[in-house]
Amino acid sequence: MDFLLFGCIAYIFGSIPTAVWIGKSWYNLDVREHGSKNAGATNTFRVLGKKPGIIVLSIDVIKGFLAVYLPFIFLYTKIDLDILIQIQIISAILVVLGHVFPVFANFKGGKGVATSLGVIFGIHPLAAAICLGIFLIVFIIGNYVSLGAIIASFSFPLLIKFVFDETSIWLNSFSMILSLAVIVAHRKNMVRLLNGTESKMYLLRR
Repeated sequence: MDFLLFGCIAYIFGSIPTAVWIGKSWYNLDVREHGSKNAGATNTFRVLGKKPGIIVLSIDVIKGFLAVYLPFIFLYTKIDLDILIQIQIISAILVVLGHVFPVFANFKGGKGVATSLGVIFGIHPLAAAICLGIFLIVFIIGNYVSLGAIIASFSFPLLIKFVFDETSIWLNSFSMILSLAVIVAHRKNMVRLLNGTESKMYLLRR
C-alpha cells in the first residue's frame, strides 16, 4: 500500500504541467507550440521570458523533491531503511514519468531535468548539489542548457558510486537509470550539438 500510495502521489505531482498552465493562464500561449515545443523550464525561458521561466523551474524542482521526501517524512521511523529507499525510488521514477507524460496535459510534457534535480535533492542532497554545480559551470562556459544537463546527469551515478561510496544496489541502479533517462531525453539535442545548430542561452545576460 505504501508503494501504491506514494507512487500515485508522485505521478500526480509530476503531472502538474507547470509550463503549460502558466503559459496558457498568463500569456494565452501553449509553450508546446513554440520554441523547442517542450513543456519544460528551458523552453519557458526561451518563449515566455525569465520570470515565468524561474517560476516553472522552481515548481518543477519542488514537485520532484516533495515526491521523494514525503515517504521519508511519513515512513522513516516505521519501516526498514532499504524498503524506504525502494519507495523513494519508485516515487522518483513516477514523478519524472508524470512530468514527461502528464495526465493533465494530454501526456505531452517536458524532459524531466528540473524534476530529476528535485528528486536527487530529496534522495541525496550532496550529490545533487555537486550535479547542480557541474551543470552551472558547463552552462555558463558553453551557454548550452542541454550540454550542462547531459554532463550533470552523466556525473550523478559516478558520484553516487565512486565519491559517496553508496552500497545500496537500489540507489546505484536508480542513479544509472535516471542518468540514462535524462540523456536519452536529450538525444535530439545531442545531434544538434554535434551539428552546431543547438540554441544557446545566456544565464548572465539580461
